[in-house]
Amino acid sequence: MKRGLTFCCMLIFVAVFSVIGSCNKNDHADSSGTTSIVFKTPDGFPPPNDYFSGNPITKEGFELGRKLFYDGRLSRDGNFPCASCHQQFAAFATFDHPLSHGIDNQFTTRNAPGLFNLAWRKELHWDGGINHIEVQPLAPITAPNEMGETVNSVINKLNQDEHYRQMFSKAFGTEEINSQKMLKALAQFMLMMVSADSRYDKMKAGKVTFTEAEQKGYEIFQNKCATCHKEPFFTDFSYRNTGLSVNPFLNDFGRMRITHNAEDSLKFLVPSLRNVFITYPYGHDGRFYALSGVIDHYRSGVIDAPGTDPLVRNKIPISDLEKYELQQFLRTLTDSTFIKDTRFSQPSE
Repeated sequence: MKRGLTFCCMLIFVAVFSVIGSCNKNDHADSSGTTSIVFKTPDGFPPPNDYFSGNPITKEGFELGRKLFYDGRLSRDGNFPCASCHQQFAAFATFDHPLSHGIDNQFTTRNAPGLFNLAWRKELHWDGGINHIEVQPLAPITAPNEMGETVNSVINKLNQDEHYRQMFSKAFGTEEINSQKMLKALAQFMLMMVSADSRYDKMKAGKVTFTEAEQKGYEIFQNKCATCHKEPFFTDFSYRNTGLSVNPFLNDFGRMRITHNAEDSLKFLVPSLRNVFITYPYGHDGRFYALSGVIDHYRSGVIDAPGTDPLVRNKIPISDLEKYELQQFLRTLTDSTFIKDTRFSQPSE
């Protein structure tokens, strides 16, 4: 889900890790009656973070999480499920809108990022205000301009549904529905959202060859972009001030809201460039409607202020031809397999 609301930002959970294997072929039933799903680390990816031993992924837990992700009852008026801001065809970002819509015809305060490869993320939201995926859904569920609900109310609604009681029983052994189980199920669903089958990934695996323009764009990317957008995630997970002006309507100063450190003013998470062509608009506030506008910002729009990151303070020289070739490469990061994967689609009732 999304955005850095501070009221639950400092919650800390610790988990311990272990997983590697294959995703569907090696699923197996265990003594609890659930069917384990063994998480697969894609070739070329490092091991994921420590999420799984405290919350092992099962078919039953995953399916429960999927149902919850698409259920509007997690919002106060029943119209805003997690999926309303995170749409699969847009790599689970918000399609076209700079700021997502919440209850009572309100706008949220940030652009909803795509949800994928979360198993490698230690911190979440544009400002890193959430430090565990099992805590994350609390922020949008309880935000008054997003889903506008209370946890107790959500649990009460779920308890009134016999089908949910059955699903919780299958996933966790009893019909008791509580917030911990709900959050664990949502985490299981989101952790399985792995995007690693783009044209770029196929090129890396030796299955396809880049066109001349794609290859030149890749070389431009490696020379001028890769320091912040490191492969294979196309982000270094850092927070940087990229020389943007403050949005006067939002007055969002990014990471500083969390750390209260003036040096973090206007620092936002370096976004992943995976699926970048289908996750527009861009930036923490969605101010760039086209990828060409983002590139132009680095060519000529960077504000040279004391906190601006040294890597972009003097702007990045990119010619018009290089801009075209760079965009051809960035198109190769679209993972069509991921956005069409029926495992992550809305379940049929």
